[in-house]
Amino acid sequence: MPYRLRLLDEAEHEAFLAAVPAASFLQTPGWAAVKSDWRAERLGWVDDEHGSGEIVGAVLVLYRPIPRVPRSLAYVPEGPVLDWARVADDVEGWLGPLRDHVRSRGAFTLKIGPPVVTRRWPAATVKQAIADGSATRLQSVPPGTTEPAGEHLVAALRAAGWQREDGAGAGFGDVQPRYVFQVPLAGRSLDDVFAGFNQEWRRNIRKAEKAGVEVERGTLADLADFHRLYLVTAERDRFTGRPLAYFQRMLRALNGADPDRARLYLARRDGRLLAATLWVQVGDHVWYAYGASANEGRELRPSNAIQWRMITDAHAAGAATYDLRGISDTLDPADPLFGLIRFKLGTGGEVVELAGEWDLVLRPLWARAVNAYLRRRAVAR
Repeated sequence: MPYRLRLLDEAEHEAFLAAVPAASFLQTPGWAAVKSDWRAERLGWVDDEHGSGEIVGAVLVLYRPIPRVPRSLAYVPEGPVLDWARVADDVEGWLGPLRDHVRSRGAFTLKIGPPVVTRRWPAATVKQAIADGSATRLQSVPPGTTEPAGEHLVAALRAAGWQREDGAGAGFGDVQPRYVFQVPLAGRSLDDVFAGFNQEWRRNIRKAEKAGVEVERGTLADLADFHRLYLVTAERDRFTGRPLAYFQRMLRALNGADPDRARLYLARRDGRLLAATLWVQVGDHVWYAYGASANEGRELRPSNAIQWRMITDAHAAGAATYDLRGISDTLDPADPLFGLIRFKLGTGGEVVELAGEWDLVLRPLWARAVNAYLRRRAVAR
């Protein structure tokens, strides 16, 4: 293959991302600053065949060091940013140089997350499966669409010795969600998008508007208000929240190259904060990255109002996709995670399965040792 891997500076990396239709915000240079407890490298695949030196792929590698030893996990969240159809035809040619590079940096395992779609389920299909009780897991529902390119990549990675994590193998599991919920915007008017919502969503948006819920853009100074609500949400939903400093670092870092890449939205009524969200845009893709809501005022439907505002702004910004991020594959109404997919199904979008995260073990003894350590720590907790 006539490509080589070399280090990129931040400007080169951003210029490459600006030239592709979309890339995950987890692959932007700014994300390295957000994950300040990881060591990061920016690398690019360069075309030497035609003497152009053109960058034809890019990757942000995050290294998670193992305390007191010169070894690390090399992690590529939702990347690299490559033409994956070409990668599937020559996995070794494209990913071999990355493997060799991170191994030379002391990595014992390389984990990648190709942002390639393998299957899609329209909201109507999933809702029907829930209504008739025919399935309790998404995997049991026939997809509306199977993507041949995604299936080809999965087969090619497996044939090349990569392992897709399911809780076994190197023991790290998927870090980023394999199932996400997306609302397609390309080629649709806002009226089309609104009409695609279910009756409950349309009613709730109108109810919030009638009740005087107002949604506005926030600033860095408003993050403390967001974080206060976020901690309320964490306690209610029983997850461990991140500190305020994390979100301050996130907005500063992501907006360093593009001042409008990350946004804060706030939903208030009579000055009282009811909901808050963070959005991120790269290319034609917009993500709902984080959300928070108060315990009081939920009957005013501020969460529907703030989502509609973000979708409206995403459409105005030329986004092709509005991404509500991860969901579980449960379709069981008794499962605590069911409420999340139920809420997102109301937008009338689609469930999208990605290729998942794949490990290539570079130093088996180290990988087994770290896996054993993580198992012991999990048991101790």
